[in-house]
Amino acid sequence: MTRYISLLFAFVALSISAFAQTGFDNVAAQASLVTEFDVNGLKVIYKRRPNSATVAGGLFIRGGARNITEKNAGIERLMLATAVEAGKNLPRATVRRELSSRGSVINSGVTNDFSVVSLATTRPEFERVFDILAGVMLNPAFEEDDVKRNKELILTGLRESGAVPESALEAMQDRVIYSGHPYANDVNGTPATIASFTRAELQAYHKRMMETSRLLFVFVGDLDAAVLKRKIAATFGKLPPGNYKDAAYPSIDFSKGTLDTTQRSLPTNYVKGVFAAPSLDSPDYYAMRVAMSILQTLVYQEVRGRLQLSYAPDADMASFAANTGNISVSTTDPNTATAAMLNQIRFLQERTLNPSVIDEIASFFLTRHYMGQETSVAQAGELAKYELIGNGWRNSFEFLNRVRAVKPEDIRAVSNKYMRNLRFVYIGDTSNLNRSVFIPQS
Repeated sequence: MTRYISLLFAFVALSISAFAQTGFDNVAAQASLVTEFDVNGLKVIYKRRPNSATVAGGLFIRGGARNITEKNAGIERLMLATAVEAGKNLPRATVRRELSSRGSVINSGVTNDFSVVSLATTRPEFERVFDILAGVMLNPAFEEDDVKRNKELILTGLRESGAVPESALEAMQDRVIYSGHPYANDVNGTPATIASFTRAELQAYHKRMMETSRLLFVFVGDLDAAVLKRKIAATFGKLPPGNYKDAAYPSIDFSKGTLDTTQRSLPTNYVKGVFAAPSLDSPDYYAMRVAMSILQTLVYQEVRGRLQLSYAPDADMASFAANTGNISVSTTDPNTATAAMLNQIRFLQERTLNPSVIDEIASFFLTRHYMGQETSVAQAGELAKYELIGNGWRNSFEFLNRVRAVKPEDIRAVSNKYMRNLRFVYIGDTSNLNRSVFIPQS
C-alpha cells in the first residue's frame, strides 16, 4: 500500500517541485505586505496585492454559535441577509443597480465560529462600494418585504436539505456530536426559529452586534492604507466599543464510539464516522491535515478501487475552533465498506510511512491549497480565519513551512491520538447492520 501511494504521487511531486520552492515560504516577505491597525477597538487587517485589479474583503462578526441560543438560532443569518438588502438611505433598487453597474458584490454568510458580510469589487469602484457596505450595515432598513423574502429563501433551503440524504446525514451528525455543545445552536437556524423572527428582533440583534470589539475588517487588494483607515474611522469607527471577549469552545465529546441510525428506503445507504481533530491553533493541525490527505487516498483506493463498493468514499477534516475529521461513504454494503475504511485508519496508526511518501503527498496537498489561494477573496478569507480562530493572521503564512516539517512519526501520532472512538451516523436500510463493525468491542 505504501508503494502504491508513492507511485501515485511521484509524478505530481516532480511536476511541482519548482513551485514548492517559491516565495510562499518567505514568511517575512508575505507578512510585510500586511498592515494592521485599530479604529476605536475595531481591528483592521489589510494585505496589499500590488497592481491587483480587484479588491476583496469583509466585515467579520466574532462569536458564531456563541452569539445565539436554541431559541434564536439563525437570527444572525437572517439579520445579515436582510441588512445587506437596503439601508435607510439606500433603497434596495438603488443598492442592486449600483452594485450591478459596478460589477461588484456584497454578500453575507455564517459559520459556527464567525459571520461575515463580504465585499468583492474592482479597485476603481472600491470607495463607492465600501460606502454602500457602510450604508446598509450601519443603518439597515429591515423592510418588512425584505424580511419576509429572506425568511422564505432560508426556509426553502432548510426544508429542501432535509429531503436530500447527504444533507439529512449532515444534520443528524450535528445533532449527535454537538449535543450539549455551543455548536448545537444551529447558526443556519431551524424552520421554527426562522419563521418566528420579527423585524423588531432583527433590529435589536443588529444593534447588539454592532460594537467594534465584536468586529474585524479584512481587505486584500491594491489600496492606500491611509485612505482605508480614514473611511473606516468615519463610518464603523463611530460605533460603540462594547466589551466583547472571545471565549474558548469546549471540546466535543469523543470519549466513546457511538452509532445512531435512521431507517429510510433508499437506493443506497449513507454512512459517516466522525472523530476528534485538532483546531487551527493546535501544533497537531498540520500533521493531521497531511494524515487526512493520506487517509482520503487510502479510502478511495480501497473502497472504490479495489472493493468497488462506492463511487465516492471520502475522508475529510473541518476547520472549526472545536474541530472534527470524518470518513464517509454511500454504499449498498455498509458493513464491508465501513470495515475497509476503518482498516485504513488502523494502517496509519500501526505503520510508519516512508518519509518520501510524506513529502510527495504533502507537496500535492500544498499545491491544491495554494492554488486555492490565488484570488483576493480566498486570501482575505484565510487571513480572517487565522485571525479569528488560528492564533493570529501571521500564522496563515506559516502553513507551508509547518506542513513541510511533518514527519512520518507525526502522522502515526496524530492518527492514534485523534482517529479513535468514532461516532457514526447512518441513514438507510438498518436491517442488516453489524453494530460490531461500527463500534468494535475492546
